[in-house]
Amino acid sequence: MNILRILDKLSNDKFFTGEATRSQTLSSIADFGKKAAVAAVPLGLAGLMSTPAHAETTATSSAAFATPLIDALQLALTLEYLEDEYYRMGLAKAGLIPSADRTIFTQIAKHETAHVAFLKTTLTALGTAPVTKPEFDFTAKGAFAPMDDYQTFLTLAQAFEDTGVRAYKGQAGNVMSNKDVLTAALQIHSVEARHASEVRRLRGQKGWIELAVGGNMPPATNAVYAGEGVTVQAGFNTATAFGPAAGSAAYDEPMSGSDATAIASLFIKS
Repeated sequence: MNILRILDKLSNDKFFTGEATRSQTLSSIADFGKKAAVAAVPLGLAGLMSTPAHAETTATSSAAFATPLIDALQLALTLEYLEDEYYRMGLAKAGLIPSADRTIFTQIAKHETAHVAFLKTTLTALGTAPVTKPEFDFTAKGAFAPMDDYQTFLTLAQAFEDTGVRAYKGQAGNVMSNKDVLTAALQIHSVEARHASEVRRLRGQKGWIELAVGGNMPPATNAVYAGEGVTVQAGFNTATAFGPAAGSAAYDEPMSGSDATAIASLFIKS
């Protein structure tokens, strides 16, 4: 199955909102995740996946992939776990999300669930156990109260989405060894960007980042936007032609894996 069609299916509202039981829906996600994982594996390994799961088979398939690819997928999975859990908790908290906005976050949550399913089955297909879902503390040891205040919930939602956008871009070079995985990562990257833009709209802010400023965000989120004020691209100073704000907003900057991990770690119980 073509991986583009798989991701389209996973992002389709009808895939999640059809008249089906919860178990049927989860089974459908798992089924498509397995097909996506098969599509992500080079033809030379497709045969390994159809044989019984022996220890030597796992070792062979795992060794066939460079560590940067696996590390990039594990990082992406951790970030998707974080977002998926965050929206689950937000939607479950009575009275937190206004009724007018619940449809938006219900859809965003479906996307995150699909991303988690895809990444887990892809890692498994590549012969690597997906990283275990961490236990999250969205208060960051008491610094925030996102489940008690909707504006705080929106603020952290934007920070998480912006971190994901930059992290996916930062890992592009590490997944280029597998064009199908790269394609999927770029698709997820674009979806996360749309999430971030929509959350900014709900906060009454611009839909993009200018000069490393997320838009009325607290200082605690500065690490998410550090480095976004760059205006020189491939030797061309966009600030000269368009002004600093527009020049910096015209290009999104990547985030290193270590920086993304550091941000996520603030919300993971030690």
